[in-house]
Amino acid sequence: MTDEQTRQTQQAQRTQQAPAGGQRVIAGRYTVLGELGRGGMGIVWRAEDRVIGRVVAVKELRLPDVAEEAGVFQERVLREVRTGGSINDPAVVTVYDVVVDHGATYIVMELVEAPTLSDLVRTHGPMPAHQVASIGEQVLAALGAAHQSGIVHRDVKPGNIMVAASGRVKLTDFGIAQAVDDPRLTTSGMLVGSPAFMAPERVAGREAMPASDLWSLGATLFFAVEGIVAHERTSTAATLHAIMNEVPYLTHAQGPLASAIMGLLAVSPEGRLPAEQARGLLQMAAAGQGQSTPPGGNHGPNPTAVHPGRQPNQTMVGGHTMLGAPPMSGPARPSAKGTGRRKLMLAGGALLGVALLAGGFFAGKPFWGPSEDAAMLPSFTYGAFDSDIPALNRTSSYDCGNTPLDSGKSLTDDNWSDCAKTHTFEIFADIVAVGDESPSSSADPKPLTEYPGEEQLKAFAEAKCALVFNSSVVPADQRAKLSYRALAPAQALWEKQPAEDYGGELNRRVLCVLQDSTGAPLTGPIAQDTT
Repeated sequence: MTDEQTRQTQQAQRTQQAPAGGQRVIAGRYTVLGELGRGGMGIVWRAEDRVIGRVVAVKELRLPDVAEEAGVFQERVLREVRTGGSINDPAVVTVYDVVVDHGATYIVMELVEAPTLSDLVRTHGPMPAHQVASIGEQVLAALGAAHQSGIVHRDVKPGNIMVAASGRVKLTDFGIAQAVDDPRLTTSGMLVGSPAFMAPERVAGREAMPASDLWSLGATLFFAVEGIVAHERTSTAATLHAIMNEVPYLTHAQGPLASAIMGLLAVSPEGRLPAEQARGLLQMAAAGQGQSTPPGGNHGPNPTAVHPGRQPNQTMVGGHTMLGAPPMSGPARPSAKGTGRRKLMLAGGALLGVALLAGGFFAGKPFWGPSEDAAMLPSFTYGAFDSDIPALNRTSSYDCGNTPLDSGKSLTDDNWSDCAKTHTFEIFADIVAVGDESPSSSADPKPLTEYPGEEQLKAFAEAKCALVFNSSVVPADQRAKLSYRALAPAQALWEKQPAEDYGGELNRRVLCVLQDSTGAPLTGPIAQDTT
């Protein structure tokens, strides 16, 4: 019997399951009430469990186009049941049963009466940042539970995420999930998953890994906040090429959410934002930290309701970077007071997501467009006669200045002040751009040697300053009254013979400064020592 004849026979057998009353009953227990949807792996029916009396979803699995032996197919089905049943998380759809009836295999699972994330965005447009972050948090928790069990989902996408009106999220379809430590089963050499949401390493032929799910989550959140699929092109080949070679641009997100998304979309799995750091950034974004209300956005009393409003942009770029450097003398020297903050940045913890941006900056590819952050002032260059601040002499140990930070005005030794006293501006971050030529290398990152260009360096500075300003380094209850500015070294300073002790870091430091938004003096230190 041919494969086509087998399918026709099974379809005829299933048709015969319908009793005289017209309702189809599966395995003598599940009464089919209607169709919920269909896809590449089969049809999902709404059904009633006649034994327990509850309404369930029943997934009728199709035989793959490339026929497998019955035993292999059955094992794939049992794997799905084991996968769903072994994950204990409220954001995972519960699997109740698996049955074989008249040659067809069915998986009985929890019925979730909610639209998918794909449906919501297609109907209402891009979602507000806080809602996208909340969805991301819940999916990340579900993936974390799966990964702890050695399970990779392999098909995280908007169509597999269901979002209830209450904001509760369910991740479904672990049908192509595969235990990391179970090499017995393959997919006949085929890529399994949705191409536009498939991580670069999978496109390159590597096995799916937990980091692959994280990339797919980043692509999913990009879609939710932008309303478009980041890498989708007119053909599958073009889509896969874009995943491997192109950097998407965020236009509707800023702050922690933007950092989380772009960190998850790093091409190299080794350089990708870890789950814990992503969780910290998403929690900040869900709480509204570092976000601005979209123009016309009416979020109302229900923080999970869908609102089409567009998010403001923020300039952000990527680079495999570290923040901070050893104390030194000369321009832009870190102070004793600020050592704790810079030490935290150097460590790259979850708070700042330091390791979250990979590949874009040093390739000359900014991730985001021009900034619309109301708190951010235009960036300045410093350290050359034709720069905004011709000279920045900071030989004291202070982080605060006693004079307005104006274009065309140099800062001398006399312009630095103890932050405990009244001051005009305060340095809240001191950053050295260092790059790793190979993101997977275990060697320590080295300072970037070639000047990347003024606009690129300013964009880098703005991205990092925005990240730190919207972290706990600057207390949230004080941000509304503050403005901040990024200072980037001028090309002449960058190319000046570096100090041998620090390999060029002396001339290649980005400074982040804050001040009162009205120009009023500050009466005490603002930035927090987070060590």
